[in-house]
Amino acid sequence: MAALNPRYRTLLAILALIILPGLVMPSTFYYRIGALVFISAVAVIGINLLMGYAGQVSLGHAGFFAIGGYACAILPVRYGIDPLLAALIGVVLAGLLAFAVGRPILRLRGHYLAVATLGLGLLIGLVLTNEVWLTGGPDGMQVPRASVFGVRLRSAEHWYWISGAVLFLAAWIAANLFDSPTGRALRALRDSLVAAEVMGIRAARYKLIVFVLSAVYAAVAGAMLALFNGLVTPDNASFLHSVELVTMVVIGGMGSLIGSIVGAAVLVILPQVLTVFHEYETLLLGVLIILFMLFLRQGIAPGIAALFKRRPA
Repeated sequence: MAALNPRYRTLLAILALIILPGLVMPSTFYYRIGALVFISAVAVIGINLLMGYAGQVSLGHAGFFAIGGYACAILPVRYGIDPLLAALIGVVLAGLLAFAVGRPILRLRGHYLAVATLGLGLLIGLVLTNEVWLTGGPDGMQVPRASVFGVRLRSAEHWYWISGAVLFLAAWIAANLFDSPTGRALRALRDSLVAAEVMGIRAARYKLIVFVLSAVYAAVAGAMLALFNGLVTPDNASFLHSVELVTMVVIGGMGSLIGSIVGAAVLVILPQVLTVFHEYETLLLGVLIILFMLFLRQGIAPGIAALFKRRPA
């Protein structure tokens, strides 16, 4: 019997990670944590496309995350638009902004690109904080609950399955992109920009495609979090949130879809576990992240996979 395609193995593993825990969770608290992991993982997959596939670094994706979230608050509250339609509009706006700013800033490379994206994220955060009349200022805004066929989507269990379904769709798109001509072009850009251009690959075009796609992923995650929590604040666009998303990519494993989920799970679940240590929580979290980086430099998922491959049959 022919071996299963690695892409399908990965998608089946992700499907199992979504469905199996959801069938045995004992309380609403666990469904909430699971939903937060899945929502973060959607944004992380988007950044992983940019970093792990195309080799581009962004420190401003929390800005796109916040655009998706604030659209779900501003459009229903100020203009009476349905929250789900507002979420879709927010995702489109994030994609258009990424397209507009991506053309000039993606000409930069390395730390210059990282600083440029950082500036974009900080600018979005400043607007959300200072334009009180529109965004509610530092206190943020309440987000109206979304409804589907008369059912209000407010329970943690609802959002666990919704975010799980969106995560699987996001992973399916990313997996298909990886095996497409666009994915091969992105990997060529990651390995050597000069060699890729010599082969006729239009670097600017493919960089822009993946930048816009990663912004859309971030905005989708931001919209889901806003609808789930019922609240948005400028913290969603903060520099620390951008760093947290990038850290999830690095810890889980760049270029790995499973790693995106693992990295999100580590940074969402570990703080919950470490609350028993109270004032030492942040210190212990930092130490654990350093240990991950020392002993699993490729990231948790690729590192564990490599360990199993090295084991004798």
